Amino acid sequence: MPTTNPSQPSEQEIEKMVREYQMLQEQLRNAALQLDQLQNVKADLERAKAEIEKATGKVYISVGSVIVETTKDKAAADVKEKAELTDVRLQSANKQYTELKTREKQLGEKITQVYQQGRGPQGAQ
Repeated sequence: MPTTNPSQPSEQEIEKMVREYQMLQEQLRNAALQLDQLQNVKADLERAKAEIEKATGKVYISVGSVIVETTKDKAAADVKEKAELTDVRLQSANKQYTELKTREKQLGEKITQVYQQGRGPQGAQ
């Protein structure tokens, strides 16, 4: 019968940590995808801004599924507003990603430490 050290996690606690680690990894993948999408939106808005600035003729914007003619100033203001909103969302997504990455690293180190101390599934038997 193995002796248990109260400071060492039980096998159930280790399994719980591993499941949490796997969930954190999935959340990190999702956060990375969201960051990538927001960066693409930001790049698209920068291209739109550049196109509006050099436009000499008519300017159109998309409103839902309809494209309407507008002034250059209104189109620039629309793009600016969307860019500001995207920046806020990007900052939030970056913060979330950083927090998830920190938690994932800490939990990974904790799991590694437990396994190195022989408390993994094979060592716990």
